[in-house]
Amino acid sequence: MNLRNIVVIILFSSVCFAGEEKILKPVITGQWHQIAGNPDLGKYTGEKQEPVDFCIWQAADGTWQLWSCIRGTNTPGHNRLFHRWEGKNITDPNWTPMGIAMMSESKYSEPENGLQAPYVVKFKNKYWMLYGDWNNICLAVSKDGKKFERVLKNNSAAVFSEGGPEVNTRDPMLMWKTNQWYCYYTACPAKKGYVFCRTSSDLKKWSDSVVVSYGGSAGTGWASAECPQVIEPTKGNYYLFRNQYYGPGGKFCVYHSKNPFNFGIDDDSYLISEFNLSAPEIIKDGDKYYIAALNPNLDGIRIAPLDWR
Repeated sequence: MNLRNIVVIILFSSVCFAGEEKILKPVITGQWHQIAGNPDLGKYTGEKQEPVDFCIWQAADGTWQLWSCIRGTNTPGHNRLFHRWEGKNITDPNWTPMGIAMMSESKYSEPENGLQAPYVVKFKNKYWMLYGDWNNICLAVSKDGKKFERVLKNNSAAVFSEGGPEVNTRDPMLMWKTNQWYCYYTACPAKKGYVFCRTSSDLKKWSDSVVVSYGGSAGTGWASAECPQVIEPTKGNYYLFRNQYYGPGGKFCVYHSKNPFNFGIDDDSYLISEFNLSAPEIIKDGDKYYIAALNPNLDGIRIAPLDWR
């Protein structure tokens, strides 16, 4: 091989490697601090209650809001309700408990105490909350980001569902992209866990659903695709956070894709990371990212700084 051919090969290789984009991974870069514990619910306090799925956002007055589903409460039915906390700064520990924020309403045909996994975004100068009522994904709205009222149509706040109580449509989250909202959520047709996605321009009318993630090493069981969250830290790079287990053996997987509608169906080629944590939520404050998760023993919620490397 002559020198000229060697130079050509080197230049070609350099161009090829330069064209390969590095896939960043989420990295926890600092210490955890607890922002919420197991709340006093008064007469509704249960001996085995646990704060589980939650959402964190900034209200109109600049304070940080945390709403969590508390399961195992001293209530009939599905034993769940929403409690809220408030913090001045996202980096502050031990936010102030603000009491019960919402309970199910039978007059709107919500299953008894079945509230699950709130998620809040700001849109058109209002705060919009999607939440599960056990059967459906429902919609509520607020002017200040603290007090929410259901958005009713035909005396129901439900906006979509994958089926009845045996399917348990739940855990919605929202991402804004190309002038529409993407809602990622989980449901369990045939008792198998799927991550679904629907789109909407107004949060009220939604497209048909598509499956964006299922199976692989994360499994296909009821809880194999919970708490889905999709983040786009850099343009065109989407990361799906997908939870499998709660408690001391907590686990979630992270998938990377260029397509927000496909993170792998029985396909681990999109899988880039696994964490020993439960119910992750990624929060962006300015140009800084944070990850929130449940305490290992499900007795509170904590936050740590996050980076993409």
